Amino acid sequence: MTDLIRMERVSKAYGKVQALKDVDFSVRENEIVGLLGDNGAGKSTLIKVLSGAVPSTSGDIYVRGKKVSIRSTTDAIANGIETIYQDSALVTQLSIARNLFLGREPVKGPRFMNRLDHQAMDAVARDLLKRVGISKNIPPSTPVGALSGGERQAVAIARAMYFESDLIILDEPTNNLGVAETQGVLRFVRNARKSGHSCIFIAHNIHHVFQVVDRIVVMRGGRVVADDINPKQSSVEDVERIITGMSDEELEHALGPNSH
Repeated sequence: MTDLIRMERVSKAYGKVQALKDVDFSVRENEIVGLLGDNGAGKSTLIKVLSGAVPSTSGDIYVRGKKVSIRSTTDAIANGIETIYQDSALVTQLSIARNLFLGREPVKGPRFMNRLDHQAMDAVARDLLKRVGISKNIPPSTPVGALSGGERQAVAIARAMYFESDLIILDEPTNNLGVAETQGVLRFVRNARKSGHSCIFIAHNIHHVFQVVDRIVVMRGGRVVADDINPKQSSVEDVERIITGMSDEELEHALGPNSH
């Protein structure tokens, strides 16, 4: 399996604070990667660099083996990278259909007249909502502000899938969602692979990560400390041990000799 994205020796400093230190990170074609680490581990900074939200201090990024410059979110989108944050950038006053096409709306008739093709947008919206698992018959004209948290995530994911992003980054997408909505988001991640997309999935809930990813990468102190953990061959406890940096002896001392 070839690398879709490869980051080499990426560093990021905020003044004297070194948020990333010579990080190597990759995502293969059609792969779901879980990115884990405690608060301050560097995972959010790494994603911000890859999504163009902040520039790296040093290092290189490659897309399908070609070196690229990602200095803005526009650069990232042009390279097929879409990021879906916990509170995704949706305009609550606008309809589902308008949010799906935000800034990329189809027009009908002469382009200089700039008449939006609402019929085409509504048709695409209906199809996409079904594809991402919304079974309710929600009209595409519904304002995003009237949707639940899980439904808003579905709209954001649908937008990334429609514009054929090669890599979809989900940053804490299940935070503050109910059980049913969380299961919906996890189902979207599984379906992304079937649709030919790669994903980076960041979540505090390690059990959610284990349910959907092919490989787990762990960061600690601005570095990658493990990058090839197979969730089918490792336990949650194994990964938690790597995240905290505790050895078996340290864990036993912390928990007591009768903890097993």
